[in-house]
Amino acid sequence: MKKLSVLTLSAAAVLFSASFAANAGTLKIGATPMPHAEILEHVKAAAAEKGIDLQIIEFNDYVQPNLAADDGELDGNFFQHRPYLDVFVKDHGVNLVSVCSVHIEPMGVYSNKIKDLKDLKDGALVGIPNDPTNGGRSLLLLASAGLIKVANPNDVTTTVLDITENPKNLEFRELEAAQLPRALDDLDVAVINTNYALPAGLNPNDDALLIEGSESPYVNIVAANPDKAKSADMQELAKLLTSEETAKFISEKYQGAVVPAGQIDEIK
Repeated sequence: MKKLSVLTLSAAAVLFSASFAANAGTLKIGATPMPHAEILEHVKAAAAEKGIDLQIIEFNDYVQPNLAADDGELDGNFFQHRPYLDVFVKDHGVNLVSVCSVHIEPMGVYSNKIKDLKDLKDGALVGIPNDPTNGGRSLLLLASAGLIKVANPNDVTTTVLDITENPKNLEFRELEAAQLPRALDDLDVAVINTNYALPAGLNPNDDALLIEGSESPYVNIVAANPDKAKSADMQELAKLLTSEETAKFISEKYQGAVVPAGQIDEIK
């Protein structure tokens, strides 16, 4: 009887251990430092309470996080907006989908040389991101201010070749998005993504000469391959990132520089 009891207890311990291991998943999520990694850090403790070990791997570019998620080095990533993902999937043949929409980062125009866009001189040097969707996004923002005209003001893949009118003869310098804040001294103005503006000490509300409105379609998302996206752990993370509590954190911490979206996406 004693032996049977010991065996029974051992079996129960094994079952408990196996059950715990099944619930205690690990999620490796690639993210750019601000605000994406900060938002993930905010929900890390809550994820742990759900049995999820959330591991945040920081990146400073817009290519490697998608490649790493596609080949399985990462379970997913959080750094990009939906139009960028759509173009990346088409151009690179990766199999990634949107898991949830978390926030919007209004893109802004910044300068170390002028205080108002009306002071932009003829032939000024303008820095824009060199990736297709953010480059197009920056040109559409400049077009909205009347600085240029483009062939289709709704085409997110607009390039400098699609500029139809350039009354100030602006010269465009296409750089890696992460390099633009550091290049401000060499440029007259630069169009910068918020996740690179914030670490450089630029506040969109205070420092931007021009900023996107709240109607921006560039919602930042968590992306993963379809199988990972449907996993219980990833769906739990999506709930945490789109919760009212996280929306409050985003609103209070970034004071309008980052705007919460809060929507879990349908995964087909």
